[in-house]
Amino acid sequence: MTWFSSPTDAATRLGEHGYLADPATATTAYLAGALEKPLLVEGPAGVGKTELAKAVARATGADLVRLQCYEGLDEARALYEWNYKKQLLRIQASQGDGQSWSETHDDIFTDEFLLTRPLLTAIRREEQTVLLIDEVDKTDVEVEGLLLEVLSDFQVTIPELGTVEAVRRPFVVLTSNATRELSEAVKRRCLYLHLDYPDAEREREIVTSQVPGLEDKIAEQLVATIGRLRELELKKAPSIAESVDWARTLIALEIRDLDEKAIADTLGVVLKHASDQDRAVRELKLRS
Repeated sequence: MTWFSSPTDAATRLGEHGYLADPATATTAYLAGALEKPLLVEGPAGVGKTELAKAVARATGADLVRLQCYEGLDEARALYEWNYKKQLLRIQASQGDGQSWSETHDDIFTDEFLLTRPLLTAIRREEQTVLLIDEVDKTDVEVEGLLLEVLSDFQVTIPELGTVEAVRRPFVVLTSNATRELSEAVKRRCLYLHLDYPDAEREREIVTSQVPGLEDKIAEQLVATIGRLRELELKKAPSIAESVDWARTLIALEIRDLDEKAIADTLGVVLKHASDQDRAVRELKLRS
C-alpha cells in the first residue's frame, strides 16, 4: 500500500492531524512510505521528532508501536523473551506424562510461551503499523546490531522458531537527539531528516493551530520570547510542546500582554531547571 500519494498529500494529511510539516519533512515522509525505508529523524529535544511518527499514524489510520530506548535496553525488552515461569510450570506438569525431553522442548518453545516486544510485535502485525524507535541514541552500541536485521530485511531470527518475516512492512521512524553518533550501518539503511527549532513564523503557525483563540499580538510576543530563551545557554531549551503549553497557560490566566512580569510569573511552564530560570531572569532583565 502507499502511505502517501505525494509529498503534497503527506503535508496536507499531516496538517489535518495537527502536524505542520515543512516541504523537506513532507517529502521525506512520503519517500519513507513509497520506498519502504526506515526514516531516521535527528535533532534537538522538543522539535517534533516523536510527534511526526504519531502524526503519520493518525493521518494513515495505522496503529503505533513504540520502542522507547534507554541505556541498558536489551534484546529481551526490544525484541522478545520466553515466559520462563510458564515454561517451568509446563515442564513440571508434563513430568508425569512420560514425555521425552525433546517432546517437552518442542512443546514449550511455541507461540504460547513467547512474549513479544515492540520490534517483533511490529514485524508480525498484519495491520498497517507505524513503528517508532524513540531516542535510539540512548541505547548501547550493541543494540544497533539487533536493529540492523530488522531495518535491512524486516525479519527477525528466533533460534527456537526460525526466521519471522514481516507480512506487511511497517512505517519505521527512528528518532535521535544526537547525543552520540549512530553507526554508518544503521544510517545507510535509513532515509535521513534533520529537524531543528522552527523559525518564528512557522512556530507561530504551530502554536496558533494548536491553541485556538490565541490573539495574534500575544502569539508574536510568545514566539519572540521563546526565541530569546533558546539563544541563552540553558540546560534545556524550550520545546515546541512547551511553547504550546505556555500559550494555553496565558489563555487560562487571561493574560493579554506578555510583559516582563507575566513572563516571570509563568516562566516555570517553559523552563524546568532552577538555573535556567535564574539565567532567564538575569539575561532578560525580568521583574516579578
